[in-house]
Amino acid sequence: MLPGGEFRTGGSDVRLGDLDAGLPDPVPVWMSRSQFELWRHTHLTIDVVPGRGSGFSVEAPTGHRFLVRSRLMTDEEAERAE
Repeated sequence: MLPGGEFRTGGSDVRLGDLDAGLPDPVPVWMSRSQFELWRHTHLTIDVVPGRGSGFSVEAPTGHRFLVRSRLMTDEEAERAE
């Protein structure tokens, strides 16, 4: 997790939404457009849990990490997402 404004995004990125990580402000979640095309029919759940993480994580300031779970969307969910 980077401080606000330090992660540069552009037209090749897709904002998936905001994560309520128990911090003062929601944390925006981004994915590259090429990766999004592969994952667009997948429901992602991102939790913040105690423990050490690797890569982009909230562990440095809070002692927590992101836990990502995924599943394929149902046909109805996929239709609503488009």
